[in-house]
Amino acid sequence: MSFNHKNHQLISAVIQNPASTAGFSKADWDILIRQARRANILGMLFYFLREKKIKQAVPAFAFRHFQAQANLDENYRDAVKLECQRVSDILASINTPLVVLKGAAYVVADLPVSHGRLFSDIDILVPKSGIAEVEQILKLHGWLAGQIDAYDDKYYRQWMHEIPPLHQIKRGTSMDVHHAILPETAVLKPDSALLLQAAVPVSGYENIHVLAPVDMVLHSMTHLFHEGEFDHGIRDLIDLDGLLKYYAERDTDFWPCLLARAKTLDLSVPLFYGLRYLKRLLNSPVPGHVMAESEEIIGGRKKIMDILFDRALLPDHKSCDDWFTPVARWCLYVRSHHLRMPAYLLIPHLLRKAYMKRVAKNRSPDDKI
Repeated sequence: MSFNHKNHQLISAVIQNPASTAGFSKADWDILIRQARRANILGMLFYFLREKKIKQAVPAFAFRHFQAQANLDENYRDAVKLECQRVSDILASINTPLVVLKGAAYVVADLPVSHGRLFSDIDILVPKSGIAEVEQILKLHGWLAGQIDAYDDKYYRQWMHEIPPLHQIKRGTSMDVHHAILPETAVLKPDSALLLQAAVPVSGYENIHVLAPVDMVLHSMTHLFHEGEFDHGIRDLIDLDGLLKYYAERDTDFWPCLLARAKTLDLSVPLFYGLRYLKRLLNSPVPGHVMAESEEIIGGRKKIMDILFDRALLPDHKSCDDWFTPVARWCLYVRSHHLRMPAYLLIPHLLRKAYMKRVAKNRSPDDKI
């Protein structure tokens, strides 16, 4: 990496070599906890250290933080599973399987990366042809969109890959209902029908599915490297590190299937970025021939992206920042919008967002009543 103050490497050091915590000072543990809390991975680190049999070496003051987060995790996992079952039952009434994405998928499938992982909402994928029926049946069961104006509603329904976010009026749960994994205006065009066709049922549930292993990995990479917000970037990288290790250990054909599937789904670019920064930041065990084959499609764009992603993917904490970090995050924010929308749609959209933000900032308290 192009900058090297010690603190930014703490989480990476723990993931790559858990035994390195033996040399941590009290200050190191303090900063590690702060970084992990900002990145929303404090519970994940607890389970990781326990699995690596390092838990006993954690000093008492630090252990209390890890344990408290782990206690919250157990209740959270149960709540997510119950909510997914409720949504599954609703969709079964219209003969639609529930395909769960990202964090909720890791939880219902009981994947190792789910332990300690917190997330703000449940993401699901349904066929675009049935999304109106899905939205209607969910509304009948108390899932309603928040207050948005006509422009934002059109923005979601005409250009994005999801309807406006839904909220459960009784339980307060949030859910994003997707009909694709990227906006229809995006540069890349993965076929959602292929994802749905390959989705696999989850053991122990009647109507709940998750994406096939290679598709789950590719979706996680696509989400990470096409979003403009990296508050939880290191969390998503740790997810990917765990997914790759888990599936590669169980399927000798995993790597060639991953490369082939990326080409089929038009997702070779996010695959390259995912593999590259897993290797750079976490030293994940990516086979050399896989890295080389993935790299062929990128050409000479690596150095500038390294300058940006090496910073943006670290925890959003001052101990990880240098003077260029805010610039890197801003550049990637602009890049994400460029990848999602063509300029003739993007420029008016960003201008409107800036105007509305300014109006809201200047509005007097009396105007808000």
